Amino acid sequence: MTFDEYLRNFDYEERKRMKIGTEELLELYARGEAEIVDIRFPEEYEAWHFGFGKHIPLNELPDRLNELDKDKVIITVCPHKDRAEIARLYLTFKGFRARYYTEGLLKLADYLRGDRAKKFIERIKKG
Repeated sequence: MTFDEYLRNFDYEERKRMKIGTEELLELYARGEAEIVDIRFPEEYEAWHFGFGKHIPLNELPDRLNELDKDKVIITVCPHKDRAEIARLYLTFKGFRARYYTEGLLKLADYLRGDRAKKFIERIKKG
């Protein structure tokens, strides 16, 4: 599919499919149905990151596609969602089922505090 074709066929369903919120992201990841890909620059990732998911900076994505599982939904994340959407669009054209996290990593960090963090980590460790 070309970008022109993608745009011509863009509709409300595609608009809905391309996005994902916090609870659905965590649920898909916990069930092993998704990979979370943090596409921030190395310095941002080094300063702070989560203990799960993969780090593939946006500018390295074209050279590291082989690290992604085409059988899973690829969820791209960044602090504010702009780069995550660029990565999602790129991955879509490369044949991946990709979505971008609409709430940004700062929201995820706020959400995963206290009991929620504990329950989530326990769940993903169970497999």
